[in-house]
Amino acid sequence: MVKNRHDGDRGIPEISFAAPVGTPAGVEVLSLADLRRRVPRERLTVPQRPDFHHLITLDDGMLRHTVDFAAYALEPGSWLWIRPGQVHQWADLTRSDGTLILFRQDFLDPATAAAAARLEDPHAPVLRRPLPDEAETLLLAAGHLAAEFHALGHLPLEVHTAALRHLLAVLVLRLAHLTSPAGSPGPEPDTTYLRFRDAVEQNFARTRRVEDYAEALGYSSRTLSRATLASVGLGAKEVIDRRVVLEAKRLLAHSDQTAARIAGRLGFSSATHFSKYFHQRTGQSPIAFLGTVRGHAPE
Repeated sequence: MVKNRHDGDRGIPEISFAAPVGTPAGVEVLSLADLRRRVPRERLTVPQRPDFHHLITLDDGMLRHTVDFAAYALEPGSWLWIRPGQVHQWADLTRSDGTLILFRQDFLDPATAAAAARLEDPHAPVLRRPLPDEAETLLLAAGHLAAEFHALGHLPLEVHTAALRHLLAVLVLRLAHLTSPAGSPGPEPDTTYLRFRDAVEQNFARTRRVEDYAEALGYSSRTLSRATLASVGLGAKEVIDRRVVLEAKRLLAHSDQTAARIAGRLGFSSATHFSKYFHQRTGQSPIAFLGTVRGHAPE
């Protein structure tokens, strides 16, 4: 299913996709019962940072799962979508039954990836609650994908792989384009906010100044703040700071690097400056946060 690797540049232990022997590289479908049997609990309950997608849905029970340090409760009919680079942590798997679908982004054809829109978007919703008719359609799609995955040998391998790619595409496209329930958040954010958000994603370790982003994008700082307030209810500086804090948490949770090294990676002049910044925005020192994450699994 997976294999651990160590990224020497970042010092972050990551999880890379490893296809089961004899199956097409890039996708795997298994039950949560299979996962419990194959992976020791102590390996599952520590934070992980995979470089591939996880889709999780339940048939029975309830599953608590942590994604990027936010807790989610998954129930039958709902889906959890964990994207490459996000930090996640399993809780107790003995109280739920369901399906886990793992896939590499490059297993899908480029047209599907484009139609699904921003498959690697770290801001996309993690928890999906489809309407009843959509939930039934998603389960059918997942069932067809699982049946084909476990029918290895019934077709030539290249045909089997093509079938899996198409069936996964159906599931991903439907999941990415669910109908918004009544009372859900408003329309998509405007272009100004999306451009700013993408710029922050690329440059948060280089600058935390709204003025720098405004200059690079050709807007005024006030325009950026209006766009972020309208889209997510936050000022532009808060959007930047939250992204920096998220990356700091990811690095602290996985890295054996010193605070000074992490500070440097995030663009701080010193470990002291980084620690003060982190404490002001989280209410915890980096050391206290590290102890919390590594010492406790979600319940």
